[in-house]
Amino acid sequence: MGLLGLAATGICSMIGASIHVVPFMIQRNVPGIGPYVLPAFLFAAVPAMLAAFAYIVLASAMPRAGGSYLYASRSLSPYLGFVASFSQWFGLSIVIGVVSYVIIPFLRDIASAMHWNDIAQLLDTGSVRVVLALLILWTFVLINIRGVKSYEKTVVPLMILMFVLGGIVIVAGLMYTQEDFASALMIKEGRTVPTTTAEFNWNTFLSASALLFASFIGFDSIAQAGGEAKDPDRSLPRAIGIAIFSVSLFYILFTFSVYHAIPWSFVAQEAMTKDVTAPGLLSYILPSGWAVAIVLGAAVALTNDLPAMILAVSRLMFSWAEDGIFPKRLAAVHPKFHTPHLAILASGAMASLGILGSHFAGDFFLGIDIMVTSMLVNFLLMCVSVLMLPKRNPALAAQIKVFRSRSVQQVLAILGTIALTGFLIIHITKDVTSHVGAWYFHSTPVWIIVMIVASVIFFTQWNSLKKSGIDTKKLFSELPAE
Repeated sequence: MGLLGLAATGICSMIGASIHVVPFMIQRNVPGIGPYVLPAFLFAAVPAMLAAFAYIVLASAMPRAGGSYLYASRSLSPYLGFVASFSQWFGLSIVIGVVSYVIIPFLRDIASAMHWNDIAQLLDTGSVRVVLALLILWTFVLINIRGVKSYEKTVVPLMILMFVLGGIVIVAGLMYTQEDFASALMIKEGRTVPTTTAEFNWNTFLSASALLFASFIGFDSIAQAGGEAKDPDRSLPRAIGIAIFSVSLFYILFTFSVYHAIPWSFVAQEAMTKDVTAPGLLSYILPSGWAVAIVLGAAVALTNDLPAMILAVSRLMFSWAEDGIFPKRLAAVHPKFHTPHLAILASGAMASLGILGSHFAGDFFLGIDIMVTSMLVNFLLMCVSVLMLPKRNPALAAQIKVFRSRSVQQVLAILGTIALTGFLIIHITKDVTSHVGAWYFHSTPVWIIVMIVASVIFFTQWNSLKKSGIDTKKLFSELPAE
């Protein structure tokens, strides 16, 4: 896989339909954030950049499939590497199912906007929604199995289409002013824009930043493809840098443009009574054809999550099996396509459970919250890995090819550790203090249960490795064969 395919993997994993929703619904989730959404986005990018720095450093030294698992297992301990990456695999696999399930309402909305009412009604049928979601999911599973060339031919065009359609929002938001919106609101609904003020509050600002930080999760999927990258010790760090920079720029331009045209006070007022999205807000000032294009852009952004995330979770499982802490059979490589087909199929099966869970439980967000917790833990471990790698594994530390200055590595890794610890505390606090119907709707205890399951799996396999006479110290101080 070349640099473009690797960068597209990270970009497609990071940018989803949430950019059309989160910067606006945050007015309800974090009341009082008001006009400070864009500064909160910029602040959230800081720990994401620091985590990306850690991945860039570690990817240059350990360019193999497995990403965060491989880095932590060689820098800290096999146990930490496995249990943290297992929760990441579990959360991402469920989210893949959630994303597949949520695509269908976007297709329904497009059909409605085109006045294809019969199709829209059909897409709103529960059984049809489940079947179509499974069909979409397994289409991308098969694309992944067919190899990196098939994968690149899918993910790169999706990325380009997503940026083009997302660019419509940016252009539209910059073309119109808040005065244009006020006039349109008066003509269409006979209302005026509310006049509201908001004072800056650090607690509110940090809570919003912690929520917006979740939008930057995904660039780590590039590291999972290390075993299939051309010139990986150079291309992986470059792809991570390209992904985090381009996505950050896109997020900022997207959010700025919508708030440039739509007053934040109106967004905050509407968010308190209904779900608001970028297409819905801009529909006041845009022709109907533009609104369809924007909804289509959101659907494409959601769809392009799937191939990249399937690649990421399957390579994690492959890496565990390759090291012997998961059934060895899952490290099998397809004789024709040269992909870990059994790991891909197993990850697809877990994602299918995410679709069924979304349908029968009606709760989309538990899996997403578990993913955020696991990714914050993984990012934190990556920063600690940068600090500990020279002591734990000096031979691999000597292979670092970017940011070679040890003082620079230490300063940025310490800053990342502090920032990510703070965000993790905020996220967990918000979760455990939220009011839900039952304890299992809190992501933190579910995440802990997943970690316990991972621990049982690890120690069972670890004992098997020991009994078979494998030198585990040597095994986990070296990189797997290419």
